[in-house]
Amino acid sequence: MSRIPRRGAVRLPRLLLVTGMSGAGKSSVLDALEDMGWDTVDNLPTALVHDFVHGADRSRRDAHVAIGMDSRSRGFDPERLPELIRSVEGVSPEILYLDATGTELMRRYDETRRRHPLAPDRPAEDGVARERNLTATLRLAADSVLDTTDFTPADLRDELRRRYGGETDQPVLTIMSFGFARGISRTADYVFDLRFLPNPHWVEELRPLTGRDAPVRDYVAAQEGFEALLDRVEGLLAEVLPRFGTAGKSYVEVAFGCTGGRHRSVAAAVGMGERLRARGFSPNIRHRDLSLTSSDSIEDESGLEPAASI
Repeated sequence: MSRIPRRGAVRLPRLLLVTGMSGAGKSSVLDALEDMGWDTVDNLPTALVHDFVHGADRSRRDAHVAIGMDSRSRGFDPERLPELIRSVEGVSPEILYLDATGTELMRRYDETRRRHPLAPDRPAEDGVARERNLTATLRLAADSVLDTTDFTPADLRDELRRRYGGETDQPVLTIMSFGFARGISRTADYVFDLRFLPNPHWVEELRPLTGRDAPVRDYVAAQEGFEALLDRVEGLLAEVLPRFGTAGKSYVEVAFGCTGGRHRSVAAAVGMGERLRARGFSPNIRHRDLSLTSSDSIEDESGLEPAASI
């Protein structure tokens, strides 16, 4: 686990190994980091890692470095790669493992008509399964795992900018809303379920609005248990976030879920963001499912009685 430097300590350039599943977005990540001023290289042979980081052709000796490697890279050994990266002197090493669901990886391969590097003469799903097994130990050794399944290209760039675009002594905090009916968040450290509250979707005046709008926020805030939940979550986060920074945890994601991801969870994420900013934190707010079309069939899966009226 990489450590966040103590305040006042000399900061070393970062060395980021970008690896993981083929098709999970490695090239997109490297392009985004290059745009942020990082020195980047893709598919570097493992034997050249030290030479690239400390080579004479690197004019900016203080620039952060990102190296992309996967099963196509010469000398790629998931068992030994973490030790190699962390043996490079004069940098702060970190491993980012990119992942996505098998279904999404298959969709991407089908869309681009590419062959999987580990299954050139077989269905891509065989290569995905083989690669997931091959890189399992590397995933466990990673400092952070980024699941790109639900990210648009713009979302991915925003997330990378938050993670790697600046220096901070505190972990990068993301508050996210999502809908359970569309799949639980796969990356959250904490998940809080808002489905115990009446669903604003069933209130005619509120259905076309979202949790960002004042009428929905007021409606949700008036329900028994909502403010008490936010009080407890706020207290928990105020206690643990500084400790995470001290312990070297670089990223913390807190997710609020409701059924469709448009009303209750959004209101909770917005409200928690405001509370934490008032305490001096700088949370990033992300609404995973807010742009998706609302649906009675989706919202009905909660099993809760529809709310009568405002």
